[in-house]
Amino acid sequence: MARKAFLGGRDLRPAMTLLWGAALFASPALAAPVSGYQVVAKYPHSTDSFTEGLFYLGGLFYEGTGLAGHSAVMAIEPATGKVVRKVELPEPYFGEGVINWGPYIYEWTWQSHVGFVYDRATFKPVRRFSYTGEGWGMTRTARQIITSDGTATLRFRDPGTFKEVRSFVVKDEGVPVLQLNELEYVKGEILANVWMTDRIARISPADGHVIGWIDLTGLRPAEVSDNENAVLNGIAYDAARDRLFVTGKQWPAIFEIKIAPRP
Repeated sequence: MARKAFLGGRDLRPAMTLLWGAALFASPALAAPVSGYQVVAKYPHSTDSFTEGLFYLGGLFYEGTGLAGHSAVMAIEPATGKVVRKVELPEPYFGEGVINWGPYIYEWTWQSHVGFVYDRATFKPVRRFSYTGEGWGMTRTARQIITSDGTATLRFRDPGTFKEVRSFVVKDEGVPVLQLNELEYVKGEILANVWMTDRIARISPADGHVIGWIDLTGLRPAEVSDNENAVLNGIAYDAARDRLFVTGKQWPAIFEIKIAPRP
């Protein structure tokens, strides 16, 4: 099953590729500067995990995975990849982005319009919430939750009600950047995976303009080269030690990287 690429038995990828390709690359070159990366360290990651959400907190990775019947939220030891806590979603829920909020973890779903709140210490369900539209990525500032839905729009939400407070369209030199997926808030910027690409957009939370790009071409492990769904998706940040982590769907590793000039 290919996540988000098929609808009603029809393969949407060619049309979607043209759509976001036209929007993202309408100008001869991206207006915002493009950086490269250096790999600092590598950590184990389960190839069973169809990564939809990722964050780092208190020495653990917290990961939300997708696919109906295989969706879960897990707390994972970085050094060993050992799952120390886990809660599974029953079908038909397709898990998406996850974030921490106080003692809780928020998780939402792709097309079911239902989200879940768990106690972070025990992973016991606390409550549910609802919303309109699709659920894709999720991150947070000190006061609000930020979400993506696969379009160029990011929405800021009240964490108590999950209601939209404001939104903007992400643009690079006036060109909308479509297919925004997993999100992470890092040093006052929103980092966003662009689905089916090897790039992360660095976005201003004030107005949605693209500050810059991180080009992760070449990071995708050779082990998943034949898996068309094993795309870059998953960003986490350790604020205490200023460490940035990235991974992908069903990748065998989580990479700690430093942003560097492109070769």
